Amino acid sequence: VQLQASGGGLVQPGGSLTLSCATSGFTLDYYAIGWFRQAPGKEREGVSCFSGSDSSTYYADSVKGRFTVSRDIAKNMVYLQMTSLKPEDTAVYYCATGIRAVCTVVGGWVSDFGMDYWGKGTQVTVSS
Repeated sequence: VQLQASGGGLVQPGGSLTLSCATSGFTLDYYAIGWFRQAPGKEREGVSCFSGSDSSTYYADSVKGRFTVSRDIAKNMVYLQMTSLKPEDTAVYYCATGIRAVCTVVGGWVSDFGMDYWGKGTQVTVSS
């Protein structure tokens, strides 16, 4: 199982960015894929999740209405479209999955329960 996030960069506040997660070694249809982020000195946060079982989408309260997660099974890709970006969105973003992974929101954040496989992250910096 392999995942690799890409597409990060520097963007001004209010701008947009789309992250990509390339997956391999497993059947994307059946797995939940989560997007997580970690800023320096802060704990990791779960921002979004795409459910493999029913294609439902889940979002942290702080990104709801601004971020959209999607999946392209043919390309084995999962995307995170981010709009209206804020400086507090600055972080390294990761995609993750696992056999036991289930998309849930706990305390306003996407849970990382069952997310056993993690890709290298991609840096997103929101600054003027």
